[in-house]
Order: sequence, then C-alpha cells, then structure tokens
Amino acid sequence: MTAVRLWTRRAVIASFTATAMSAAGAKARRLPAEWAHFDDPATDFPLVRLTNPAHPSYLPSYWNRAVSRRRDFLLFWSVRTGSPQVFQIDLKSGELQQVTAFQDLDGATAALLPDDRHFCCFDGPSLRQVRLSNLRVRDVYRVPEGFRRTSFSLAPNGSHALLIETNGNVWLLRMVTLSKGAARTLLESPEPLSMPLGSRDAKQILYRRKDQLWTVRSDGSGNRPLPLAPGRTGPAYWSPGAGSVLYLNFPEDKGMLNSIREYDLASGEDRLIATTTQYAHFVPNGDASVFVGASGSVASPYLILMLRVNRREVPLCEHRSGRPAEVLPVFSPGSEAIFFQSDRDGGPAIYLANLEGIVERTPP
Repeated sequence: MTAVRLWTRRAVIASFTATAMSAAGAKARRLPAEWAHFDDPATDFPLVRLTNPAHPSYLPSYWNRAVSRRRDFLLFWSVRTGSPQVFQIDLKSGELQQVTAFQDLDGATAALLPDDRHFCCFDGPSLRQVRLSNLRVRDVYRVPEGFRRTSFSLAPNGSHALLIETNGNVWLLRMVTLSKGAARTLLESPEPLSMPLGSRDAKQILYRRKDQLWTVRSDGSGNRPLPLAPGRTGPAYWSPGAGSVLYLNFPEDKGMLNSIREYDLASGEDRLIATTTQYAHFVPNGDASVFVGASGSVASPYLILMLRVNRREVPLCEHRSGRPAEVLPVFSPGSEAIFFQSDRDGGPAIYLANLEGIVERTPP
C-alpha cells in the first residue's frame, strides 16, 4: 500500500499553488452555533467541526447539492429534535435553523435548487419543496399506492426530479417536473435500480442496475450498460462536460489499488485517471481538476487531496471514521472548501476544511 506522507497546511498550500416549524407557518427553531476550531493532530491542518457530535448530524446523499453557491449556508439533517429533520447552518455565524417538521423525513434526499432559495426532500411518499425565506411547503408529487421510492436526485438545472420506484417486482425510473408535478416513466426493469443522475445538459441519465452503471437518454431511448473496468464500481459522477463518467473502481484483485477512472461515452474508451491510497469514496471539484478521497485504510484513515494533472496525493487530515465509505466529502460549488462527516469525536458530525489558497477557485 502506498505510504502516506504527513503535510502541514503550509506545505499543502505550497504544493497546490503550482419542533419548530409547520406548513401553517409557525416560526422555525433557531439554535446557537456549535462550532469547534482545532488543528488535526496528524497534519496540523485547521478544521472546523460545524455540529456537536452529541446530536448526530449527517450530510444528504453525495449527488444532491447541499452547499449554497456563495458558500453562506449548508443543509444537513439531524435527529436532535427526536425525529429526522432538515437544518440550515449559517456558514458565517454558525447559527442553526430547523427548516422542516415532517413526520417521515428522508434526510438523505435534501437537495438545494439552483436558486438557493428552495430545497426539495421526501416526507414519506411525498416529494415536498420548501421555500427557505418563509418555510412555506409545497407538495410536488406523491409516490403511487403500492410503490415505494428507493432513490432520488434533482436535475442540475432544477427543472425536474429523478426517482426510482418499486413494488418489489419491477423497478421504475421516473421523471417528475417540479413546476407541475407531472410524472412519466422512462424505463422499467426486473432488477434493482438506483442512483439516477441527470447530466448537466439534461440529455442523459446515469443510473445503477444492480451493480452496473447504465445510461439512458432523457426521452427513455438509448438505454445501455457501460463496459467499465473489471471489479466493483463505487461512487460515480458525470464529468463537467457531460460527455464522460468519472467513477471509483474497486479491482477484483485485492492486492491492487483502488483507482479513479473515466469512461468516454462517445469513444467507448475507459481510461485510468489515477490509482489512489485505497479511497473508499471520492468527489471531483467543479472542473474535475482536483479530487478529494476518503481513504479506507485502517492504518491511514486520511482525507486526501489529489491534483489530477500530476496525480499527487496530499493528506489534509485524518477522517478517523468507523465507516470510511460514509465520510461523503463534498466540495463547495466554488471549490473553496470541503465538507465531510465523521464519527471521529464520538458521534456523527459535520466538518469543514477551508481550501482557499490551496485549490484554484472554480465557477459556482
């Protein structure tokens, strides 16, 4: 396994310079900041713990945007009030605000719309849209009787949602317009489907069928599997240009290193981007010039920056999570910061690593 070199924040910079609320309108609960600033013991990199680990807090699914474009607030979910609810944290003051009071919230579905003024989430079978300024709730769509939803994502342009619904015998990939709640089925399968992700140009959808990645056009045509590298396929993303797919490959041979790869849809070429220090999860920044990975190594549980141009790995800090695949690092839209979750301090909490001066800013 590749040895991990420890870096101070200065070295990193030098290297990378080359019950609260209801639909009736009751006021939301506000809570004081819980911030804790500290330097990571292993690397001396400064971190901010945004939430108190005494109250378990979690990021939404990695494919749903939770950080505002100006990086002034973050959405997360927590059970601190006795049931799962969505909270908003002011990234300038640290103040928390509860923004849902739903009966059966799936916190992983919280997703900001492009205007940063609304977000969507599922409350039981109901897709709901919440306006952050006054917490007004609008019901968008309801999963049909006899079916249950298993996956959800918002299209990058915010025009529609993508859902996987199943009755146990058939799985449906569905598209729902947010403006009118109209739904249509793009395809159905006798095998489990999950993780539907719309491309930036809204022309294609990437999804999983069992353990394999497939793509289909937004009109339901051109459904096909992607012939990726042998092994298990981990987290996957559309590349910035939407012409290729970035993914984490876990090779069949346990002696080989996990790798970041890219599949080009036009040419059919599957190419190696970089081998990794055994990432269990990864995320690209806005232009895919930089990656952040959460190492699955028990001996070296690091959150690691990788510059794509030279494949250089630079440890930021120890994530020390008991579940490395659930660290879920996410970039802020402008690449100025990375957010991640970990139980390193005894309970699930959300952390911030400031990357200003380390990673070049990208358009939000």
